[in-house]
Amino acid sequence: MQPIQLFEMAGRQAEWLSVRQEVVAGNIANANTPKFKAKDVTPFEAVLDQSYVPMARTHPAHLASNNLSEQIEVKESELNEEIGVQESGNTVSLSEELSKTGEIKRQYELSTGLVKSFHSMMLLTVKR
Repeated sequence: MQPIQLFEMAGRQAEWLSVRQEVVAGNIANANTPKFKAKDVTPFEAVLDQSYVPMARTHPAHLASNNLSEQIEVKESELNEEIGVQESGNTVSLSEELSKTGEIKRQYELSTGLVKSFHSMMLLTVKR
């Protein structure tokens, strides 16, 4: 049985959100580190554009796996015009990073809510 694409996409987004949360947490942890440059990850849409839908494999050695973590690029974040570069050379804006954590939380909750609803609908069709 082939996996349902919605579940696969939700799994990819959860992995992307996990990587993004790790990067944002690193930014917050280094908010007082001199010359630290804030980082962010490529948008999820860009990651989806780069990914492909793998064909079914009959043998594990036939096709290489599609590892999403390798497609997520961590790059230097754009300079926040509100704070600019601090005297220490640091570019982390705590307010922006905390805003990103809220955004990550909302996206995760939306994704898990959709998967839960879709799963419930699938269970209703099986029970009949």
